[in-house]
Amino acid sequence: MVNVTEDVFANGAVNPFTKSKDTIKRFTLTNGSGMSVQLITRGATITSIKTPDASGQIDDVTLGFDDLAGYQSERNPYFGATIGRVCNRIANGSFYLDGKLVEVSKNRENKFQLHGGFVGFDKAHWEVVEVRRDGVTLSHTNPDGHEGYPGKVTATASFTLSEDNCLHVLMTAVTDKTTPVNLTNHSYFNLAGHKSGANGLYEHTIEINAYGITETDQSSIPSGRITPVEGTGFDLRVSSNLGERLKALQPARGYDDNFCVTFTPPQPLAKVARATHPPSGRWLEVVSNQPGVQFYTSNFMPDVERGESPIPGKDGAAYAKHGAFCLETQKFPDSVNHSNFPSTILRPGESYRHEVIYKFGVSH
Repeated sequence: MVNVTEDVFANGAVNPFTKSKDTIKRFTLTNGSGMSVQLITRGATITSIKTPDASGQIDDVTLGFDDLAGYQSERNPYFGATIGRVCNRIANGSFYLDGKLVEVSKNRENKFQLHGGFVGFDKAHWEVVEVRRDGVTLSHTNPDGHEGYPGKVTATASFTLSEDNCLHVLMTAVTDKTTPVNLTNHSYFNLAGHKSGANGLYEHTIEINAYGITETDQSSIPSGRITPVEGTGFDLRVSSNLGERLKALQPARGYDDNFCVTFTPPQPLAKVARATHPPSGRWLEVVSNQPGVQFYTSNFMPDVERGESPIPGKDGAAYAKHGAFCLETQKFPDSVNHSNFPSTILRPGESYRHEVIYKFGVSH
């Protein structure tokens, strides 16, 4: 039986949209197989995923903070949050929509927009729409003109836990004016345990079911070209050790790339990726209906070897470079500026629907 409980994560949190003081609620989803998921209404954020290893030892395998101050901190790299209105990058913070120039906020180096701008969906206080016996549905209404985007968008994020250790996340959106929408969940995973750092990450194997990557410049802005993975360091179609792959990559900072997922029609969902941690036996499979996935190995988290101080995380953790990986299912970055990319444009009367399943298990 899946069980859902609710408690208070924080009181008196200032809502960035209404300036009212809100209670941030936390929900804990637990199944009979030893898995639990916690999420909070700020940013529709996954704060914890606990799952057993091959010997039954339960550990938290996603990065996060103990308190609201951590999530509000400038040092929070979007841990576990629902990202919108448009995840990833928009080059120059501008694009043409039905022949009209739209300019959105540039929250990175005053050059481009990342993850929805200064106050994206990750900072919103989401409303609780429904608490179900196996999950919870949250909603955020984003006002017309926010961060420069046209149209009032109403988004939902639904989190459901199953007995077979699957976390189903369904993100939907509708709009009253034509606008781009591209949501993602930004969980940071480390199957060795959230505190295990780069050493734990390097023990993982990774497999990504992708035919290409979207070629980018130094700021990770797409050129519009899709580069086949065949014969490159991005060919992860066969499971391989992540530590060795990171060492072999040039430049050596790590992965932060949108992989173009291979679909087998008429299946609506594709297996996107599989990560395993052989020492613990834990594995994670990601299945989605989205054409892309951003594979990110926490390259921009603090480099302690260069004297940078780690991010203080939950349970006394110290998070640093290469301390986790993200698999952010999405449409391609900067799609608004590339007609050859899957469209992110949502029109009135249409519905955006993004489904992603995180399935956890163990190999004995």
